[in-house]
Amino acid sequence: MSIRLINPESLGAPRGYSNGALSNPGARLLFIAGQVAWDAQQQIVSDDLVEQFDRALANVITVVAEAGGQPRMIARLIIYVTDKNEYRDRMKEIGERYRARMGKHFPAMVLVEVKGLLEDRARIEIEGTAVL
Repeated sequence: MSIRLINPESLGAPRGYSNGALSNPGARLLFIAGQVAWDAQQQIVSDDLVEQFDRALANVITVVAEAGGQPRMIARLIIYVTDKNEYRDRMKEIGERYRARMGKHFPAMVLVEVKGLLEDRARIEIEGTAVL
């Protein structure tokens, strides 16, 4: 693996993310642009937050795969949502979708609530960094 996840005991055990991700020397970094829940025709696939999360994460993984990587090589995810309370309320469903795509790989992550996203129907956008 090109990354080692860092979780100092003094910070307590993180749930669903890691506190840091350290790349090996000589590793290549892939910076993944913000991905929304759209298909090949650039149409948002659903208005449902969980469906949008699933598709946006799938799109992130597609970029990583195109570069020759795998989900376990994702070192960082930044998740932008338009409603953090709905995200929090639906975390169980979101977690199920996450684990279906990423397994038990939990990179460094942050969730940010924003007023809006560029695509009007987008309720979530995910960007990331992978170490290949």
